[in-house]
Amino acid sequence: MIPKAFFVTGGKAIGRVSKLNAFDLALKNAGIANCNLVKVSSIIPPNCKETAPREIPVGSITYAVISEADGRDGVISAGIAWGFAKEKDYGIVAEAYGSMNEAAARRILDERIQEMANTRGIKLCNVKYRIETLDVPEDHYGCVVVALVYLF
Repeated sequence: MIPKAFFVTGGKAIGRVSKLNAFDLALKNAGIANCNLVKVSSIIPPNCKETAPREIPVGSITYAVISEADGRDGVISAGIAWGFAKEKDYGIVAEAYGSMNEAAARRILDERIQEMANTRGIKLCNVKYRIETLDVPEDHYGCVVVALVYLF
């Protein structure tokens, strides 16, 4: 099973009932709530091309690199960075999530994706970012989700 394409999506939500309901609504806002998500690690295979988000059939087993943060109040962020090796035909993905603002998430993503590249002895080109940030009101649940979704 080697994916041929991927897209990146994100969503955020605030709820009163539970963090699970906020997570479900964030997935809905990202367009992937009706998928059976399987978390995978951080390698984009050779010849796997980025494409526009698309609807996935209900109930599909869907492989994705997922970054998710939840909280009861305050600022939360989740994000991913992805890029391709200049000399090779594959890519890498880094995740960051937690109680932080967008700038902090971006800094962490920069550090992580560069360290991943250094570990592999590659130089990256065209690094992209997707970060979702939310200020969760007191007495509410909040969730932010970013996913790199693989298509077969």
